[in-house]
Amino acid sequence: QVQLVESGGGLVQAGGSLRLSCAASGSFSGYVMGWFRQAPGKEREFVAAIGSGGISTYYADSVKGRFTISRDNAKRTVYLQMNSLKPDDTAVYSCARGPMYFVANYYEPARYPAWGQGTQVTVSS
Repeated sequence: QVQLVESGGGLVQAGGSLRLSCAASGSFSGYVMGWFRQAPGKEREFVAAIGSGGISTYYADSVKGRFTISRDNAKRTVYLQMNSLKPDDTAVYSCARGPMYFVANYYEPARYPAWGQGTQVTVSS
């Protein structure tokens, strides 16, 4: 079992930055971790994922070059640094624990069995 708690969301102007954190209790270091987001009226979408060792990372095209995912296994925490934020980035951001290795369709929410409650990010224009 694992519990995931996100923090760091808030209201920011377009062009600004936020850093999200996701603290885990339970098994963490041996698993892929991902960030997803869901805007009102839209399906949950993949944002970024990081392998257990923190080396392999993947990003959605919409955030590539602006967002950076990282992890600290000693602190059981995964981060999402978000720069150059846009109003389209407004959503509830959730972290999730995935499989032990990257698998096909790693960007699908169904690959991640454990989820946090989410944190709201609002970007004003």
